[in-house]
Amino acid sequence: MIKSLVKKREFTIFMIVVVIAVVIAISNSVFLRADNIIDVLKSNSVIGIMALGMLPVLISGGIDVSVSSTIALCAVISGKLLTVSGANLFVVLVVSVAVGAAVGLANGLIISKLKISPIVATLGTMSIVLGAVLYWTNGEWITNLPEDFKNFGTTTVAGIPIQVIIFAALIAITALVLKYTLVGRGVYAIGGSASSAVRVGYNVNKIQTLIYVFTGMTVGLAAVVHTSIVQQVDPNTFTGLEMDVIACVVIGGASTMGGSGSVTGTVLGVLLMAIMKNGLILARIPTYWQDIVVGLIIVVAVSIDVLNRNREQEKLVRVDVEE
Repeated sequence: MIKSLVKKREFTIFMIVVVIAVVIAISNSVFLRADNIIDVLKSNSVIGIMALGMLPVLISGGIDVSVSSTIALCAVISGKLLTVSGANLFVVLVVSVAVGAAVGLANGLIISKLKISPIVATLGTMSIVLGAVLYWTNGEWITNLPEDFKNFGTTTVAGIPIQVIIFAALIAITALVLKYTLVGRGVYAIGGSASSAVRVGYNVNKIQTLIYVFTGMTVGLAAVVHTSIVQQVDPNTFTGLEMDVIACVVIGGASTMGGSGSVTGTVLGVLLMAIMKNGLILARIPTYWQDIVVGLIIVVAVSIDVLNRNREQEKLVRVDVEE
């Protein structure tokens, strides 16, 4: 059992997280303070929620780069509902999730029905949605949110911020869906081989569409969570966010070629990114280094994934020849 655990990629990621955390803690004692840990978890709950939505997409062999513009749209709509219409939290949450789901549905239909590459389809969606948001808001911030919503953003349960609790709840839901439902098993089947998935009876088009709808829903949820943290809406603040989201999932062991990935790995990927960024901040290193670090991590993680896949393919070829 122990040998099996050690061989898993998640164990390697976990050990990396521990080592980096220890190094940062030694260099800066502030890192281990309870308020800093809670603040790191709270501020990274948005990335975590979006990463859980991105996970099924990457497992299925797809990608969604429109999440940054979708969260901007959902955040702006949430802000407008709160400040103009005076809507309550429940209505704002439902509308935001529904808008995210609608964008995800559009992506899913374009990819599954029109057979357009996920990167091309979601790039197009990203440009359309972002252009619409900037035209609508003219880049202006939305402030003066209602006090009830601000109070929600500062709510804690046993000292744990409500945003972290929402993230934890989504972790459980995503894990259950991927492991115990037909759709969840279909996600892995499609990522392994779409043609094989069709032969065993999976409705590939339907599952692909549902995958992107789920991603959109998590983005809509993340928009409300983000707004509750910062207590305002800046439509420009989400630019490039999709790279952080994808990086967390890839670091967590999800293959960019599809077929592999786990909720545990994704959560560890989020923690690794959060710890590294917090360490850079505590060390007072300029923020642009964060982008450099994220880029390097993506390149290294994808390179390792490709090399591992190539080795696996070479083994399969040798077995075929010998037989």
